[in-house]
Amino acid sequence: MQALLELDCIPVGMELFPAADDDQWTLIKGLIDDCDYYVLIQAGRYGSIGPDGRSYTQMEYEYALEKDIPIISFLHTDISKIEAGKSEHVAESIEKLRAFRELVTKKMCRFWASPAELGSQVSRSLVKLIKSKPQTGWIRADVASSDEANSEIARLRKEIDELKAQLDKARTTAPEGASGLQQGDDKFELHFSYYHNGEHEASVEITWNQCFYLLAPLMLDESSESKLQRELQEYLKLQLDSRPRVLSVNSVDFQTMKVQFVALGLITKSEKKRSIKDSGTYWSLTPFGETKMMQLRALRK
Repeated sequence: MQALLELDCIPVGMELFPAADDDQWTLIKGLIDDCDYYVLIQAGRYGSIGPDGRSYTQMEYEYALEKDIPIISFLHTDISKIEAGKSEHVAESIEKLRAFRELVTKKMCRFWASPAELGSQVSRSLVKLIKSKPQTGWIRADVASSDEANSEIARLRKEIDELKAQLDKARTTAPEGASGLQQGDDKFELHFSYYHNGEHEASVEITWNQCFYLLAPLMLDESSESKLQRELQEYLKLQLDSRPRVLSVNSVDFQTMKVQFVALGLITKSEKKRSIKDSGTYWSLTPFGETKMMQLRALRK
């Protein structure tokens, strides 16, 4: 008992609960169910006999085995050296003790010859057992979580797992219905006007992949619509031999491009907070948009 208490354990000695009837056996089983470890000390007595001919000590041991509770046993080194008054005299009990001892030695056990040695063996052996087979243990009631809290934690964990699965799917899968939309290498005619020795109208054919390749990096964090338009304008200037200083993308075509990217699940409105004075619209990539950008722009070996 002293060795266990010094290890911060709470020992429940079965000798404190005399096994006299079935109700007492029910109590003992309940105590064993609540324990993290089962410790058996066996010397020269077999113990009080139960209704089925087994000792209550053996019944307890076998019940702990059945419940898969970690067990460690401490057997007297030589029971022939125990004084007669503390040993079995009846042949049947001696035989049962021998059989029980053989059963116990099939599991982890240690041997002792004196009270001092027993305490020392318990201290060293239980430390190793706790380390190799850690159990639930006990906590103070004021830090224990309630059933309601445990249920809420379980619900939130399930919700987190579901959201993670949805996020993983969103990173690799286009929205439902997107397969019927223009995308990839499908071409889109982009109209614009520019000034070079007079005002001119023109258009270029650009694939959706080319357009997304051009604009996606700007939206890795977020980008304003005006910045996206400027990037398009710089691209279009390079397509003209005249290199005009003034060029304007057709507003309707720009809005169509933006809507198409939203419908394809590539971009979404940015939710970052900004000042009240800032009335601009900002766009950022969706997880699927990020994956698509990497496929288009990441350099391969």
